[in-house]
Amino acid sequence: MAIQNGKISAYRKTQDDMVAKVTIIKRDSMTLDVYYFKAGQALGYHRHPTGDQIFTVIEGSGTFKLDDGSEECLEVEQGSTFLAPANVWHDLIDSGNGKLVAQQVTKQPSGMEKR
Repeated sequence: MAIQNGKISAYRKTQDDMVAKVTIIKRDSMTLDVYYFKAGQALGYHRHPTGDQIFTVIEGSGTFKLDDGSEECLEVEQGSTFLAPANVWHDLIDSGNGKLVAQQVTKQPSGMEKR
């Protein structure tokens, strides 16, 4: 088996209509995706019914939100690592400077529902 890898900085891109998402590694049991945000962009509240996600901020800053009946907010910056538990609504928002880059590792299959 060959080593699977990817250089996060090599994939940098943005989109006007939504946060750009690049899948770096995809396996049957997990994926590693990277999000590249423009100023003020948000993922939008969503949840993954059967898959936990672990996020790490690579650069920039933003706000991570969880809503499991009551909303919690966490200010995040480079090096912050945080969990979006399976089946819990969550969102990640750029702080407004357009520099947020975050990676996520997600258990698969996870499913996805938007609020």
